[in-house]
Amino acid sequence: MIDKRDDAPDEPVQQALPQARLEERRRWSPSLVWLIPVVAALIGGYLTVQAILSRGPTITIAFRNAEGLEAGKTRIKYRDVDIGEVTSVKVSEDRKSIIATAQISKEAEPYLTSDSRFWIVRPRIAGGSVSGLGTLLSGAYIGMDAGRSKTSSQRFNGLEVPPIITGDLPGRQFVLKSADLGSLDIGAPVYFRRVPVGQVVAYALDKSGQGLDLTVFINAPYDRFVVPDTRFWHASGVDLSVSANGLKVNTQSLTAIALGGIAFESPSSDENAQPAAAGAVFGLAETRDVAMRTADHEVYPIRLKFQQSVRGLSVGAPVDFRGIVIGEVTAIGLEQDKARKDFNMLVDVRIFPSRLLAMSSNLDKERSLRQQLSLKQMVANGLRAQLRSGSLITGQLFVALDFFRNARPAQLGHEQNMDVMPTIPGDLEELQAMMQRIAHKLDKMPLESISAGLDQSVHELRGMLAATRQLMGNIDDKMLPQATQTLDKLQKTLDDTQQVLQADSPLQQDMRNAALEVSETARSVRALVDYLDRHPEALIRGKQGDAR
Repeated sequence: MIDKRDDAPDEPVQQALPQARLEERRRWSPSLVWLIPVVAALIGGYLTVQAILSRGPTITIAFRNAEGLEAGKTRIKYRDVDIGEVTSVKVSEDRKSIIATAQISKEAEPYLTSDSRFWIVRPRIAGGSVSGLGTLLSGAYIGMDAGRSKTSSQRFNGLEVPPIITGDLPGRQFVLKSADLGSLDIGAPVYFRRVPVGQVVAYALDKSGQGLDLTVFINAPYDRFVVPDTRFWHASGVDLSVSANGLKVNTQSLTAIALGGIAFESPSSDENAQPAAAGAVFGLAETRDVAMRTADHEVYPIRLKFQQSVRGLSVGAPVDFRGIVIGEVTAIGLEQDKARKDFNMLVDVRIFPSRLLAMSSNLDKERSLRQQLSLKQMVANGLRAQLRSGSLITGQLFVALDFFRNARPAQLGHEQNMDVMPTIPGDLEELQAMMQRIAHKLDKMPLESISAGLDQSVHELRGMLAATRQLMGNIDDKMLPQATQTLDKLQKTLDDTQQVLQADSPLQQDMRNAALEVSETARSVRALVDYLDRHPEALIRGKQGDAR
């Protein structure tokens, strides 16, 4: 601002200076240049919000080791579809595991339930199969199996071994109780009528440590063949058994020989039987024969006392009644017989009467066999126990029960709450005793004097043979020519006789004529006899002429 003064000399100076003008302030208007960053900012904000809203949960997976894991590269896949990525890998605070943190997509959030499973997919050879070969080029990744639980979770424990089955595979699991694992392993096949229908998915010792619990999975629709009465048994390798029944070799397939396996079957053929519930518990037998054995509810313990060797008899050997297995050997022992100053071989057996009842047609199956049949009376009628050889090759023995009508009288005994059945020696034992008796008799024979007499008889026989040989030589030298001449004469006589007997020989003609004359004479005599029969008076009066 310029101050104006009233002094006159200053007026020219004021006129020389420019005059300021007062102008009103213009309002600011946005330029189009600023529209581009504003729009970009809005888009960026929208994308940021969208990314935050679409971002899935963050989970942690604990593994024993971090082999194959790499932050920012290792992917998480569900059915070979990427659903997440590992963002960090670190050691846990207790240094016992590796914690892998992963970002999961929003779409896969429903799969994160408490029973979901994660594992690292690497090249692996297990159970006779090869898996994860694709990771040799692409690298390891984390596989996922979605669970069925309704409870969500964001913390998981990774599996060290990939699961054999996934949660969406149709079928059911069952638990098998076994004494040992044998040659089984995870992934071992399960057979039904030699068809692979499932596999072993897990095994663990039971709480007592005295047995094993195996978890098997049977694929649908074969799981409906598992009923409450189903029997399972080891089908591992080659089932080679040597017993009193001989040599048996059983197997399921080449895979079972190499890797082992389990087979099952139902003894009943009821098509309407209800399938067993999932998680049902079954026993796992050693062989099919043991598995398919009929359940025996009534047990009859009996003690046998043998006075012979029981070599070849083992615990579990069958007790046979005329070809029907009705029991088994439970124990083999020894006791001193002070009266004989010897030892008795004790063989304890158990009889299952229900097996006889099941095959009988005239016994009451509702009543006990001990109530219907008196063992005391059967022993009195000749029922005895005997050791017999089941196989001459293996030498295995079994106990046979049968009636021996010619057996010595005996009674049923009783000791230590068990009935004691009388026994008789086995067939081989009898044969051995017979051979011993023959050997004793041969030993008592005067073999030396008999041998001397035989030597003398042989010497005399040799003399007779020498004389006979000399006589035959004389016959050849002297009598053979005379015999030849006699035979020549006999041949000549036979030729003459044949010539005489020919049809055109004179002798034959004379004989035919004589035969004709004899026939005519006989005819005349027959006529005379007929005439005298009609006219006996002709012998006195003679023959008269015919009256006319």
